Amino acid sequence: MNKDTLSTDEMKIWWMWKNSFENIFGKIAKDTAKQTGLSENDFGILDRLINHGQGELRQQKLVDLLGWTKSRLSHYLMRMERRGLIQRKSLDHGNGINVVITSFGKKELDNLRPVLAKEIRKHFLDKLTKQDIDSITKLAKKTENDLHDK
Repeated sequence: MNKDTLSTDEMKIWWMWKNSFENIFGKIAKDTAKQTGLSENDFGILDRLINHGQGELRQQKLVDLLGWTKSRLSHYLMRMERRGLIQRKSLDHGNGINVVITSFGKKELDNLRPVLAKEIRKHFLDKLTKQDIDSITKLAKKTENDLHDK
């Protein structure tokens, strides 16, 4: 087998996997944003503030968790701050910025969660059998180490 090229069947399965994910993810993100006013990026940041920092994280930690550039995150956080979802606070020693979810941001995140759950079920989970879930879990575990090696 030539490792430098993909067969027609290998390309087919890759595109099926990729397109399926993008289609499902896109529907969930679009429907959730339409109902809540929060984008997938808003959710990703607010969720990480709660789940990785009890509501507060250093901006650099968010860069690392999201895999974004400092510039991209900084610009995005400015927009979220203007909307009242987060606050940015310079650290006393001037070495970095803490990002803090506001009470409004927490309320919006709490309002989003049941909508997101409903959309994930509608567009993904309700379509799966127990065997499908087992197969997806097995695949995710096989590839999980690749994600953590970066």
